Formats: sequence, structure tokens, C-alpha cells
Amino acid sequence: MRTLELFAHPVRLRIVHALRGGRVLPTSRLAELVPDVSKATVYRHVEALAAGGVLEVADERRVRGAVERRYRLSRERADVDPAEAAALSPDEHRAAFTAALAALAAEFDAYLDRDGSDPASDPVGYRQHALWLSPDELAALLADLRAAIVPHLKHQAGPGRDRYLLSPILFPSETAPADEFADGPGPDGPAVPE
Repeated sequence: MRTLELFAHPVRLRIVHALRGGRVLPTSRLAELVPDVSKATVYRHVEALAAGGVLEVADERRVRGAVERRYRLSRERADVDPAEAAALSPDEHRAAFTAALAALAAEFDAYLDRDGSDPASDPVGYRQHALWLSPDELAALLADLRAAIVPHLKHQAGPGRDRYLLSPILFPSETAPADEFADGPGPDGPAVPE
């Protein structure tokens, strides 16, 4: 099964996200991290991800007479290959995006259901901005975002660190007609996000 097909299910995608950041977890802990999904379903999806090479067994140990496996992401298979992504049809992109949105919605529901969650005081954001960018401006924005995010991907779990999900989504939404902004941005100037 191709990596993308493995990721095309919201539960499998949530399991992959739960292991990002260098985590090594047993299936029982993964089930705790996706409490809205039955343990049997989590175990089935962990097995599918392991069979597909996305997860690898980090170690095994005896727990109450049974063998417990702890899993980590496979560095080679934990991301969709750019060539595979480039070969996707529009319907395959649609299915992948839908799975990603479903996983994100489920993660947000799990956050809201957690004791003590407070979207008003926690740094929760889900704002959408419309940006008009030339190809060079888009390339610069993406480079800036990478420069801001990549150093933080190396942080390990530890005291004083909480885990946050950051889910940038970017796609072109329209091309402006040539005459739409003929007179400039308007009397109020350009709209600047808060």
C-alpha cells in the first residue's frame, strides 16, 4: 500500500501525528491519545501502519505476561514522497485533504473534550487570511514560514513543554481579474490581519 493510501484515513493520520516529534509509544498509549476511537480500531490501524512500513517497532517488553511493542515513525516512510504527491489525481488530492481535515477536526474535538481546555485563554487559533502574492512573494513567505517552524521541530518532549499542533494549509484560491484593483487597494489601504 502506498504511503498516501495509509495516510488517507483520519485515524491512521492521527496516530502518525501522535508519534511525530521523536515519540516512542505503545499502542495502549496511542489509544489514550485518541480517546474517541475504540482501542480495537487503534490497534488495527497501528498494525496497518506497521505492515506498510510507516511505523517500526522501537522495542518490546513484557507487561503483565504479554509482549508490549513500542512504536516510532519510520524516517523513510513517515512522509509522502514528493514524486508520489506530484502524481496524484485531483480526486486523490481531494481524498487526502479530506482525511487531513477530518484528523484535524478530531484532534480539535479531543482538545475541547479534555478537562481544563479553554480556547479563550489557550493559544488556539483557526483564522484564515487571504493573501495576494506574486510567485516571488509566495516563495519568500514559504521560506520565512520554514525558517520560523523548522528549528522548533527539533524540540523534544520534556518538563515545561506542552505539545501543540500547527497545521498550515496553503492553496491558491483565485486569480484576480486585471481590472479588479486598477485603482489600488482602496481608500482604507490594504487589509492587514490582526
